[in-house]
Amino acid sequence: MFVVKNLKVNFSGFFEIKKGIFHKLVEYLKNELEFDISFLIINFVSADLITQINIKYLNHHYSTDIITFNYNGNSKKLDGELYISKEDAKLNAEKFRVSCQDEYYRLVIHGILHLIGYDDQNKNAKLVMKRLENKLLNGFVNYISANKN
Repeated sequence: MFVVKNLKVNFSGFFEIKKGIFHKLVEYLKNELEFDISFLIINFVSADLITQINIKYLNHHYSTDIITFNYNGNSKKLDGELYISKEDAKLNAEKFRVSCQDEYYRLVIHGILHLIGYDDQNKNAKLVMKRLENKLLNGFVNYISANKN
């Protein structure tokens, strides 16, 4: 099994993708974006739980697809947590006509980009981040296709 040191992937309830693929994704991102991991947890949770987190920590009273917590602020040695809503990811996948698998990958990429210092608080920053997400997602999908064991 492919394992990234200091990475933990948590699934609450049924999940259709194996954990190992997320280790491969994070390893791919480490190489492409040149960062290390002090500690990183990726949590796939319900919309209800992410809403509770959103209310408690961000004072937003709604569900969202991802919340990222950066515990050390270091963009080269990550210490953080990603919370991804399975239901919101599924809705995004349907809305944008992509597979749930690709949407999960995109959300992990999005969260890691936040951890290394990217933001999406204005139109230009959002566009830069979206272009990089797309580039990394396409690169990872091609990498996986070329390296099937």
